[in-house]
Amino acid sequence: MNRIGIIGVGEIGRAMVDGLCDGVQEPPEIHLSPRGTRTAAELSERYPNVRVCADNQDVADRSEVVILAVRPQDRAEALDGLRVGGDKVVLSVMAGVGIDELRDLLGTTAPVVRAIPLPAVRERRCVTVTFPSHPVVDAFFDGLGGSLPVADEAAFGVFSTLTGTLSAHYAYLATLTAWAARQGIPAEAADRYVRSLFQAVGRALDDETRSPAQLAGDHETAGGSNERIRTTWFDTANAESLTKALDALLADLR
Repeated sequence: MNRIGIIGVGEIGRAMVDGLCDGVQEPPEIHLSPRGTRTAAELSERYPNVRVCADNQDVADRSEVVILAVRPQDRAEALDGLRVGGDKVVLSVMAGVGIDELRDLLGTTAPVVRAIPLPAVRERRCVTVTFPSHPVVDAFFDGLGGSLPVADEAAFGVFSTLTGTLSAHYAYLATLTAWAARQGIPAEAADRYVRSLFQAVGRALDDETRSPAQLAGDHETAGGSNERIRTTWFDTANAESLTKALDALLADLR
């Protein structure tokens, strides 16, 4: 994997470049599409191994691994006319776009792998789900925090659905901060405390000997404050509503 191309340099593309380059002694050659001009130019200035290509075909021709990171709704326009040789590996991080469609779109016999990288790959701490398992792609994500190959596209869809809950988590934290501010706490102090509180909770997830359900139990006492919020706000109806929202998103992604 000495030559990597990225078509579509948005947040995920930028995060992968940072993860591959920042603090790395011998980073690979990285070829970027001119889409996202400002971001691509910034990355090429920051890292000497990164260059911006003339167009998407130039990216594909120069690369061993071709990463498709355009927005799903832009795929027809962005990938129109692009041809990828059978000696390369195509890695798609576009949500909801199946392998068969990608093969037809690119007219390629190259291996096509789907993945769900998150922005934390820039810190090389993020496990990335892939399908199908491919040694080149699995090694690529092992270097960015870990790979998690799954058995089929149905399972891939489930994991893709789970990633749709991230902004809801941040909105939950924002709601806590706003509530504290309404009680007269300075907004800056409320924000600082909520961030600290949940950063500590996140570190507890590193303990893989305890399931999330066990962690929930370990953070509450019978009749205590945590149990009260969990049972009065996150009740059965709330959990069922979340489940229905996940089911609907999964149906759309499939």
